[in-house]
Amino acid sequence: MFLFRRREQRLTVGEARARTSGDRPEAVLLDVREKSEWRAGHASGAVHAPLTGLTAGAALPEEAQGRPLAVICRSGHRSRQAARILAARGAQVKDVEGGMNAWAAAGFPVVDERGNSGLIA
Repeated sequence: MFLFRRREQRLTVGEARARTSGDRPEAVLLDVREKSEWRAGHASGAVHAPLTGLTAGAALPEEAQGRPLAVICRSGHRSRQAARILAARGAQVKDVEGGMNAWAAAGFPVVDERGNSGLIA
């Protein structure tokens, strides 16, 4: 239960990447941006669940259900909203500070919907 080891409810992009990558990641990186943003560029290995759907009550994608979540958006605003919604549903969740802008600025991989080099839209 990594998400509640520390008092703060946010992760840096470095912490998020460390906890959501590798052979046996301890959490799922959940991207809550809209479909066009996701298609343009997202973190490799992330799972997509737009905030608009979560707000409307949509279920999490199967690969994110019952797992600790690191929620990311473009800058960190929508991920905070999504984290509150998901926490209210009982999820173990933290949002990622700085979002995909910080992810890309840190030099972490961003891919488009085809797996090619992507952009943050």
